[in-house]
Amino acid sequence: MKILVDADACPVVSIVEKIAKKYDVQTILLCDTSHIIKSDYSEVKVIGSGADAVDIALANMCKKGDIAVTQDYGVAAMVLGKGGYCIHQSGKIFTDENIGGLLMDRHLAKKARMSNSKNHLKGPGKRTREDDERFEKSFEKLLKEILNK
Repeated sequence: MKILVDADACPVVSIVEKIAKKYDVQTILLCDTSHIIKSDYSEVKVIGSGADAVDIALANMCKKGDIAVTQDYGVAAMVLGKGGYCIHQSGKIFTDENIGGLLMDRHLAKKARMSNSKNHLKGPGKRTREDDERFEKSFEKLLKEILNK
């Protein structure tokens, strides 16, 4: 088992590494050529530039039993389809039961953004310490459950 992180602008890399190190789990940070990421613990893979290059690489690298950290619902669906586990940087765990609804929400949001209406959807609020704590609890719980299987 390994942990794969879509590390481009990911605010929880240090939390992932702290917990991965605690449980001695291999971690790979994936980023594109416009980001510079260094790590004393994780392997860093720089993927070529392109809109979905990191997403595609993460999905391709994922194997059954791996954990992916991403905020992209499409990547989450591909990871789940391969028998992997997936968690959002908010701490929400993606499952076979919730991914369909999340993909539909993403589709509807994109449709609304593309319309000419003045109804713009707000993005997420500023990240807080509580967000980090929620992610850390959820991520460690997920990792422990997988390790105990």
